[in-house]
Amino acid sequence: MTGFFTRCCRSNSLLGALVVVWSALLLPFAARADGIEIREATFVVAESGYVIEADIEISLTPTLEDVLNKGVSLYFLLEFELIRPRWYWFNEKIIDTQLQYRLSYNALTRQYRVGVGSFYQNFASLTGALEFMSRVRRRAELEPGAVRKDAAYTAALRLRLDTSQLPKPFQLSALGSREWNLGSDWYRWTLGP
Repeated sequence: MTGFFTRCCRSNSLLGALVVVWSALLLPFAARADGIEIREATFVVAESGYVIEADIEISLTPTLEDVLNKGVSLYFLLEFELIRPRWYWFNEKIIDTQLQYRLSYNALTRQYRVGVGSFYQNFASLTGALEFMSRVRRRAELEPGAVRKDAAYTAALRLRLDTSQLPKPFQLSALGSREWNLGSDWYRWTLGP
């Protein structure tokens, strides 16, 4: 009877070892979720006005990473809305703004480059470039008195790949493909009293 028990334990330990090995091999693939997810976002009062702050997790699909490394620039749109709900009429849109990021790779210098408006910064790795894009700190242009302290507002933020900026052959590939349609859901929060 002890021989049977020993063999059973050996097979269980062998099975356990196989599970550990397979888990270790598959863990990097399971942990990498391709996409964009907004972790946290705020709209705060600063000395110079209002500032949009957000922490975003960005992970490119293998197809987008391959296309980027072959020299095709990827354009991302950061969209922000600030809305004041009104019960008697349509909601009032206080801010509706977009910020465009341009992510590119230069094969000659082996550097990634992120462009935001007229500002450009180079990075030695794709991870560094994506980390730069994932920390949003942007001043919001508002007219004086546009945001009242006694009113409630709904803020919404999202980041997405702008497929309309891709070359035409890639735009056709992007139609209906999850590999190309990279974007976060709208992240919404409430401001005010």
